[in-house]
Amino acid sequence: MNFSRGRRRDDLEINLIPLIDVLLVILIFLMVTTTYARFSELQINLPEAKGDSAKEMPAQITVNVDDRGSYAVNTTGVAYAGVESLVQALKTAAGEQRDPVIVISADAHASHQSVVRVMDAARRAGYPRVTFVTQSPAQE
Repeated sequence: MNFSRGRRRDDLEINLIPLIDVLLVILIFLMVTTTYARFSELQINLPEAKGDSAKEMPAQITVNVDDRGSYAVNTTGVAYAGVESLVQALKTAAGEQRDPVIVISADAHASHQSVVRVMDAARRAGYPRVTFVTQSPAQE
């Protein structure tokens, strides 16, 4: 016996548009409420190394900078009259040396600009090897 004589069977279909709408709303909600971490500083762990001391010391020119911005090249005071005066003092101190190492020994309270002037003078004089003198902090 067939009781469903006059009824037609409807084809079943799944409408995906509301599903997509709901997923987009969830995605937007997650994007808005997510907090992004910002790092205000870099945390760097420096490598440690032990090396043999150099057998041959390279030629060095020591430039001292005090907290008032006064300069001394190899313990000889230099009257600062622009970067060119430092360039001349470095070239005079180097003499016949081809590629000396410029060692900057600046006071902890010396201005950043004073140290940059020495670095600029070394670059202009053609001495690319620049290093800094530091001291280890006192043990507490």
